[in-house]
Amino acid sequence: MKKNTTKKSSSTRKTGASAASRTVEKKQACFNPWSMSIYVYWFIILFFIAATFYILGRSHRVDTAGLNTAGNVEITEEALLQPSDYYETGKAKLVSGDTPGAIADLTTAIDSGNADVNMYILRGEAYMQMANYRDALADFNTAIDQDPVNAVAYYDRALLSMRLEDYNTALSDINNALAAQTSNPNQILQMRDLYAKRGQLNLWLKNWEGAIADYTNSLARPDGVVSPSVYAERAEAYTAIGNYADAINDYASAIRVISEQIQGATTAEDRESQSSAAMGYFEKSAALNVALGNTDAARADLESAYTIAAALLDNTSMERIQGVLNNLTAQQ
Repeated sequence: MKKNTTKKSSSTRKTGASAASRTVEKKQACFNPWSMSIYVYWFIILFFIAATFYILGRSHRVDTAGLNTAGNVEITEEALLQPSDYYETGKAKLVSGDTPGAIADLTTAIDSGNADVNMYILRGEAYMQMANYRDALADFNTAIDQDPVNAVAYYDRALLSMRLEDYNTALSDINNALAAQTSNPNQILQMRDLYAKRGQLNLWLKNWEGAIADYTNSLARPDGVVSPSVYAERAEAYTAIGNYADAINDYASAIRVISEQIQGATTAEDRESQSSAAMGYFEKSAALNVALGNTDAARADLESAYTIAAALLDNTSMERIQGVLNNLTAQQ
């Protein structure tokens, strides 16, 4: 019995091994290559996805690094300025005398695409200071096209025409500036100055009566500061029409204004310039007094002029005035 059992067990193990072998063989026989290829494809897809994210990540880091590097050069205070900021820096540079720098900043402001009338006007003024009259005129024209009632644009274009000695065109623009200032007041300009400038143009055009009327309107205005030249230029117009008495009074008024304003002069150059102008007015008044036969008044004027010339150490003027005094004494 034992022997049979052992044999049976051995047979059973053999049978079991044979069954396991048949199972493996059956599995090997059932292997599907297509299912394996699906895993390969998914592996490839996942690989490309991972590679894509890796590349994008490196690109982002490179771009960020580039921006950081560029920031040291380009992201400066100037790069952050807005058009209005460039306008303000341009204005400051123009006032300080850096005209090329002012033009550069104003051009940046204009090229930003948000240019306004004031930018064109200010750049036109800068161009005019540089004697670039063509570009100045172009900017003033653009400003007027954008704002047909802008008194400053008309006034500046009139000044440009005066430099070019086109006085009739300048007079037309001053008239437009006066009309624009009346309908659309601008704080930059004052009616006193506009009338004075038109008076000057009429004086140059030998429209004596028109010049006198404009200078009188200018002096009657309460706004602004009176310029001694307004009195002096009206005196020239009075002289041209033979009204010597009023001309003498205007020269006296011009000298009075200078004596008041010279105290506020901030530099020696300004004081010398004003004193020189007063000396000239005294001489002109003396000539008119001589023409009217007012010898004593003429002598007083000449002596005042001589005193100023001596204070200025102006030997040439001293000799000239002394010669006139000597002639005046000889005629008495």
